[in-house]
Amino acid sequence: MKQGRKFLSLAVTLALLTGAAMPLAAAHAAGKSAAGTSSKSRNGLRQFSGVVTAFDKTTLTVEKGGKKPESRVFTKHAELRTTGDLEKDARVTVYYRDENGHAVAHRVVVKKNADDSTTDR
Repeated sequence: MKQGRKFLSLAVTLALLTGAAMPLAAAHAAGKSAAGTSSKSRNGLRQFSGVVTAFDKTTLTVEKGGKKPESRVFTKHAELRTTGDLEKDARVTVYYRDENGHAVAHRVVVKKNADDSTTDR
């Protein structure tokens, strides 16, 4: 008799959980998350920092050093915003989106070198 009650209790719990999950699944399928949107999904930009190794009118190549060196080629977006002077060997942070398998740079921030700041003593 105890096994029958345990089975019935388990079946009722499972039915309640399944019934509660249905509205959440429907909301998620409609594109409305119950938890809200995260900051990453809102602006969709990723970032990559390194040193500019090459650039031209349509592309920008940035190389990151360290234990796992990596080089990435970015396609420049038509409305690319650049903060600072973009030149070879400049340290930069590239804000980009992955569009159809290609990294497209939307914003580039050039970091100032310590050598560039001159102080009079």
